[in-house]
Amino acid sequence: MDKRKVIFAYRRGFITLQECAQILGIDSMRVMGMVDVPREDIGSNRLRKVKVNG
Repeated sequence: MDKRKVIFAYRRGFITLQECAQILGIDSMRVMGMVDVPREDIGSNRLRKVKVNG
C-alpha cells in the first residue's frame, strides 16, 4: 500500500496511530515524526476549545 494513502487515512481519522504504524511497519514514534503531529494531540480528537470574549 502507498505510504501516502496510509498517512492520509490517519490524518483524516480513518485509522489510529498504532494502525498506521503497523501498516507501515514502523514504530509509532517514527509515524508521529513523519506526520508532524504534536505528542499532546495523540489520542485526542484534535479539537481545541476556543474562548470567546463577551
